Amino acid sequence: MKDQDSKKNEKLFRDFPPVSTEAWKEKIIKDLKGADYDKKLVWKTGEGFEVQPFYRSEDLEDLENLDVFPGDFPYARSNKKNNNDWLVRQDIKVNDIQVANKKALDILMKGITSLGFVLPEKKPTEKEIEDMLENIFADSVELNYLAGEYQLEVVKIINNLVRKYNRDLEKIKGSVDYDPIGNLLLRGKFRKGENLAFANISDLLKEAKHLPNFHLVSIQAIIYKNAGASLVEELAFALAHGNEYLKKMIDLGHDVNELAPRIKFNFGLGSNYFLEIAKIRAARILWAHIVNAYGPDKPETTRMFIHAENSDWNKTLYDNYVNMLRTTTEAMSGSIAGIDSMTVKGFNSIYEDTTDFSERIARNQQLILKEESYFDKVVDPAAGSYYIENLTQSVSEEAWKIFLEMDDEGGFLQSLKNGYVQDKIKNSVRKKDMAIATRKISVLGTNQYPGYDEKIEKEMDESLFEPLDLTENDAIIESLKPYRGSQSFEKVRYATDKFSLKNKRPSVFLLTYGNLAMRRARAQFSGNFFACAGFKIIDNNGFSSASEGVKAARKANADIVVLCSSDEEYAQLAPEAKELLGSEKILVVAGYPKNIMEDLKARGISNFIHIKSNVLETLRKFQKELKIN
Repeated sequence: MKDQDSKKNEKLFRDFPPVSTEAWKEKIIKDLKGADYDKKLVWKTGEGFEVQPFYRSEDLEDLENLDVFPGDFPYARSNKKNNNDWLVRQDIKVNDIQVANKKALDILMKGITSLGFVLPEKKPTEKEIEDMLENIFADSVELNYLAGEYQLEVVKIINNLVRKYNRDLEKIKGSVDYDPIGNLLLRGKFRKGENLAFANISDLLKEAKHLPNFHLVSIQAIIYKNAGASLVEELAFALAHGNEYLKKMIDLGHDVNELAPRIKFNFGLGSNYFLEIAKIRAARILWAHIVNAYGPDKPETTRMFIHAENSDWNKTLYDNYVNMLRTTTEAMSGSIAGIDSMTVKGFNSIYEDTTDFSERIARNQQLILKEESYFDKVVDPAAGSYYIENLTQSVSEEAWKIFLEMDDEGGFLQSLKNGYVQDKIKNSVRKKDMAIATRKISVLGTNQYPGYDEKIEKEMDESLFEPLDLTENDAIIESLKPYRGSQSFEKVRYATDKFSLKNKRPSVFLLTYGNLAMRRARAQFSGNFFACAGFKIIDNNGFSSASEGVKAARKANADIVVLCSSDEEYAQLAPEAKELLGSEKILVVAGYPKNIMEDLKARGISNFIHIKSNVLETLRKFQKELKIN
């Protein structure tokens, strides 16, 4: 029976001979009908490398680490050998000790396995920390403390409490967020000087000597992402950031075995799904090699502990429920890549304190990935994917180039002082901002497909629409300013909403005429375009003449009239509409009628919107004409 099955299989595969890569490419080029293969199908990423439209097994031949097992150096596939589990973290702002304790106990019953306590900016007492942890078993849940400048005091208290309650010190897992370089990045200076910043790490290491699984130094790589760095830059800067701590502490007499296991990386997760998977995998590989260069006693010392959380950069204030979709795909990227712990942020976290509802949704996003999608069961589920393995290699190579450039600059701190890091990020910010302004990057609900009826009907804190500048007066470097990619569009739209609190909301009348397909397509495009600024859109089924349309526009008391028709029909329609309207309304032509453009301009028609428009600048121009600040 087996022989018969084998013969059937042989016959089947003879009927389907292998197809070479060259044959596939020839077929694709033929189907493109003369279009350029590279321009049409090869994705030129903003990360410095190209992505091919398809990959095959032969694309794995020159890649590294394919024969590495899970849990083995350089941890390409995972730190873990038998599963892909991670800690589900939720942070709690501690304004009241008893309230914080009650909330912690509540969410521990709802699936949380890692707690983060955001402590107030004052020195904590042992009694406060003990009360906050009442009935919480420190050896069964990860405990993290965001403690401002009081990390050493927190570690001393934890050390005392776990001994007081006779906890197994090997099982105590958690962290403090000590990252003096991170403070330098945001504020432009060390809190108490560079020398003391690194000397404090020595004190932390001494105090936590008997807490082997407690992380003391936190590399806040998410700062780079939220400031607008590219994904590759975020990774390269994070690695150099961590390496700076290793070098400084070794200079102070410590060794790599002491410090490396105490470092935790906090990466931001963005919406570039596959690249985020590749970034986390590449991070483990490169960090393992960096630490290995210092001669650790055992391979396990080179493992990178990764916490991940959603980046704020791509989150929106308008149409904020879309943030749930963003955080879901980001959580999927992190879990597939094999992070160690993860925080999913509430969809409303960028503009207000999270609510019970938003926190429940955020928790359940991770729990569903575990309990219903089983993402915690299989180690490195992306392993062997031709695409992701190639992305991992490309991200590794590009990040390593930047890392070496910083090394040539004299290390990470010197790169900051020289402005190298800041210049890199500024360049990425310019590219990203222009891509959003021209809609080459779509931000759903903000620069693309905005909700026509959504409006803010109260005055908001306008700092929500500006980059976060924490620079201190005596800064020694240019600081990084976290911002959101959607802020510029949101600022334009909020200006309309604020104006409309005391004035009539500006309206856009779509004067549709002629060719049915073209007028509907251009009306839809125009409505989408102007709704990004919060203007009221008045759509129509179509008019039989320019005069009929202009009459309806006047009746609707519209501020802007947009002609939506075909290029051919604009030759007659646009001049007629312009003559009838005069300077009474702002006239706009939807499209780019190249053959008659100069003639239309000569007749006083100067406003055109089309797919190559800088949407942001165009909307600002119309707001200025309508006297909206």
